[in-house]
Amino acid sequence: MSVRRLAPVLIGVIGLGCGLASGADTSDDRIVFSADGSTLSGTHGGGGASLGWLHNFDADTLVGIAAEYQELSAAHWSFASANGSQSFGPENQRYSVYAEAHEGAGDDGPHPFHYRIETLGLDAFYFRQFTAQLEDKQINVESTHGNLPKVGLSYLWSPRLQTSVTYSYSLSGNLGTRLPGIRIDAYGHDVTYTAGAAYGPAAAAVLGIDLTIPVRRLKEAYLGVARPFRSLHSDLTLTADYQDLSGTKRVIVTLACVFHVGTSPAR
Repeated sequence: MSVRRLAPVLIGVIGLGCGLASGADTSDDRIVFSADGSTLSGTHGGGGASLGWLHNFDADTLVGIAAEYQELSAAHWSFASANGSQSFGPENQRYSVYAEAHEGAGDDGPHPFHYRIETLGLDAFYFRQFTAQLEDKQINVESTHGNLPKVGLSYLWSPRLQTSVTYSYSLSGNLGTRLPGIRIDAYGHDVTYTAGAAYGPAAAAVLGIDLTIPVRRLKEAYLGVARPFRSLHSDLTLTADYQDLSGTKRVIVTLACVFHVGTSPAR
């Protein structure tokens, strides 16, 4: 979700790699598949799918690659992704450096466009409860371009509850984004529930809506549920995301599956 909309979900499952590497399986291969469908005001909506691979070389080192295709209204685009993260430091003060690159192209009907998004970030984990995030994202999608730094803070109140706040502020280009967000994660015995919201001016490309839409005010809310299926060596995540960009409304429903190759999901 940008406030992460789990979209593309490979960013939610792969790109959250900053968190996956810390305390993850010492060695694990995962195949990641996602499929989504969406509605968009005044159009027939769209949908897409992605396929990726994740590998932990050890508990501190994660890499991943993926391919994704999306279409929305008259536009369609595809791109390849690569990401990695490296964690280091003692148990009560760990750091994770992560990077992502998404490169591709598409067509919005009248003309083709390039799709390019790169991210570099740092997560700092303190005492297994407090996390600080600093991230910088460079966006070049069709006529939308710019630099979008983000800061975030998370706190694990108990083994069952974590809250997070983020703030994205564009510094260059025509993104015009000033986007605060909040997220709550509730961890059950087998099921994890996620809820979040964001409000503020944002460019459409920041949300994965790859159409030429000028900067507008965003209202976003999303809900998600995730559950492991240990007998199938897999994890399923279902997410619903509602976005209202100054009257242009979009609903995205996404199903993602992570299949563990050779190992079982962590209990």
